[in-house]
Amino acid sequence: MTSSSLDPAIAARLKRSADGLVPAIAQQYDTGEVLMLGWMDDEALHRTLTTGRCTYWSRSRREYWVKGDTSGHVQHVKSVALDCDADTLLVKVDQVGAACHTGARTCFDADVLPLDADQAG
Repeated sequence: MTSSSLDPAIAARLKRSADGLVPAIAQQYDTGEVLMLGWMDDEALHRTLTTGRCTYWSRSRREYWVKGDTSGHVQHVKSVALDCDADTLLVKVDQVGAACHTGARTCFDADVLPLDADQAG
């Protein structure tokens, strides 16, 4: 991770994990569909805010990645919001193609866990 050009007023508000990251939920801006969860440090957030494309920090590869640079499945940023605790980002995007690395539209549709019968609706 590199030093960041993130606005100091924004950086001062963020509550990061021990490794300097904030979870970023990507949501389709017009349907509300939850697409994926990625991680951003200050520089990734700065790049996201200034380029209009989602940039994440890959914890496994230890490098930045811009969603869609290799797959073509781009996330065009419509808005970025900080939650009430300042520890999670909600990035509303216009997703082109699949959001999941498996090729699925969303990362959250393949493994739905069963609810206890008493808890289900």
